[in-house]
Amino acid sequence: MEILGGPLYSVAGAGESHGPAITTIINGCPPGLRIDRNQVQQDLDRRRPGGNKHGTPRNEKDKVVFLSGLYDSQDHQSLLAGPEISVKVDDTTFATESYETGYTTGEPIAAIVLSTSKKSHDYTQLTGDQGEVRPGHTDLVKFHQSQQFVDVRGGGRSSYRSTISDVIGGSIAREFLRIHFGTVILSSIQQVGSLEASVSLADKIAALAGDGGRLSSEQLAEIESALSSEVLHTADAEFAQEAAELIKETRKDGDSLGAALEVVAVNVPALVGEPLYQSLKARLMGTLGGLNAVQSCEIGAGKAVVERRGSENNDPIRQTGYQANSHGGLLGGITTGMPIVCKVGFKPTSTIHKPQSSIRKNFEEIEFHLQSGRHDPCVGVRAGVTLESRVAIELMNATLMHQSQHIDPKSFQLF
Repeated sequence: MEILGGPLYSVAGAGESHGPAITTIINGCPPGLRIDRNQVQQDLDRRRPGGNKHGTPRNEKDKVVFLSGLYDSQDHQSLLAGPEISVKVDDTTFATESYETGYTTGEPIAAIVLSTSKKSHDYTQLTGDQGEVRPGHTDLVKFHQSQQFVDVRGGGRSSYRSTISDVIGGSIAREFLRIHFGTVILSSIQQVGSLEASVSLADKIAALAGDGGRLSSEQLAEIESALSSEVLHTADAEFAQEAAELIKETRKDGDSLGAALEVVAVNVPALVGEPLYQSLKARLMGTLGGLNAVQSCEIGAGKAVVERRGSENNDPIRQTGYQANSHGGLLGGITTGMPIVCKVGFKPTSTIHKPQSSIRKNFEEIEFHLQSGRHDPCVGVRAGVTLESRVAIELMNATLMHQSQHIDPKSFQLF
């Protein structure tokens, strides 16, 4: 069973790349958090295929529909102003309203996103035991793991489309953290292929932050605006143009590129996380490292610490807080209140148009030539919002776990 986060705040998803829809169930969101469908939609728009010309040509609108877990006793009209849902069975059409904005009730939140831009015939060369195997993809292992019953269309459940659930659950977690702590989670593309940005998001935030690594809402809004205004989501404007051109040329060549992204959570609640088996560091590295195509994950200064002495790497502390952040906001798996800093490396997209040595699913050796399909030349282009969402889910769960240790008897009185 695959669940993001948990045990207190968790996100479960279902649905394949070319199936009817992606379904999401969110458990453990405390009651009383106001959710606006349009806010969640903004995060999905950053993830959606077709939202950036440097990503896949597949163009899905990815409109989210909320079905449960929200209510507003004072404003039924706004609550029920969401998209209409209709299903035709035989000759009868059944239609109902969905939720637009309301307060969480503490019950499971359900959402769906329909898939409407599918070209399933593009994947016939991968079907059956004579089907061909794309090098670097899950085709072979999923086929045999599933006893040959795998859905090959668009990669099935292994498709990046499955991360719709991450973004929906992460969007709600982000709102919870923002309301209660002023937490904002940002990302920046730091490298594409061998081309590296000269401006680091973490360094930019550190230069602006005061003691304790905190930023004002105005400062954070300015950074968010600058990131979203570039042709690629990055803190380095010059790098954005060069990387976009590199991706364009690589697509023409029928090949793909890897990428590295920074993810930074600012105004993080201190003291959340566990010291060992449920270490927040371990959980973050697991959830970020487990994302499609991710091959590496670093926290704080990452592998650079290998070359340092302790006297260089230990962050000085004064009464006002930590004076540096080599530790990336986590010590002993527990947050310090400093920005959580992660760097995540993506491999080049596996599905490319160049000929490659491969096999059929019955292990017959072939020279593989991709016949058709629509694919990202660099999956990192639209991965940032998913990484941010996974950080938000784990951070919210850890926050609720910490709060569970602080019992208020008044919360247990009925009369």
